Amino acid sequence: MPIRSLSHTVSRLRVAFGTFVAVEADAPDESSAERAIGAAFAALSTVERLMHPTRAGSDLARLALCELGEGVRLDPWTYELLELCVRLHGSSGGRFDPCLPCGAGRLPDLDLAEAPFARVRAPLRIDLGGIAKGLAVDRAVEAMRVAGCNGGLVNAGGDLAVFGARAHRIVCRTARGDAVVELRDAALATSEVGHARTRASRPPEHRGHYHGVDGTRAARGGAVTVIAPNAALADGLTKCLLFATAAERGRLLRLFDAREVLHQNATPRPRSKRLKSALSSNH
Repeated sequence: MPIRSLSHTVSRLRVAFGTFVAVEADAPDESSAERAIGAAFAALSTVERLMHPTRAGSDLARLALCELGEGVRLDPWTYELLELCVRLHGSSGGRFDPCLPCGAGRLPDLDLAEAPFARVRAPLRIDLGGIAKGLAVDRAVEAMRVAGCNGGLVNAGGDLAVFGARAHRIVCRTARGDAVVELRDAALATSEVGHARTRASRPPEHRGHYHGVDGTRAARGGAVTVIAPNAALADGLTKCLLFATAAERGRLLRLFDAREVLHQNATPRPRSKRLKSALSSNH
């Protein structure tokens, strides 16, 4: 007598965040898996809408237009991600700063003392392109869990998370080499900088501003892959580690319970007054 499967696996591929996003759901039946996949893509769309750097009505666009000291009510997801940005900024000695140079302010000018409101002490132009996709992956996974999935995977072009009992074999490919990892209930992110191929693949409106503490900006030849408890953290840490020394990398990885899979330090080039020299984030 044949044994009836207790789980159905359904996979779907769509476009979001300027890349292909693959969602795989393990659920008790096919209809439940389809509902979970729909919920995952809805969560991705919500993050994209809330955290677009310039789109009218987005949380970041409203922050860019607010008066100094004015309280701007943020969606809880945006507030949570900005809190993580502030933590990464402090922990990395300022290496992680998603504020664009076209605004006078930097991340320490953002006041998050009164949730869910944000206030700015100087004009800010925040671009979360280097970390928002990670949060979107996390929210998609959360939506699938709520929808009753036993396990699954969300892969958004360099940022992915898996959950459930099944281990997933992930091949990490970069211009500097490949690595194969077994991932279970964890997240992984890869960032590369300084290569024309990777710059050309990113939407032009997403230009993060991540730099070294010595005042350097864009970089050549850097690639980092990180495994962390969630995708937002993995995504943000890759930007911090691009310029870090071995000792600094170890400290950051221990602090956030993460580990590296691949690493090649970025080689800084001197600051330029031209915006085009800013480092394009992995969005």
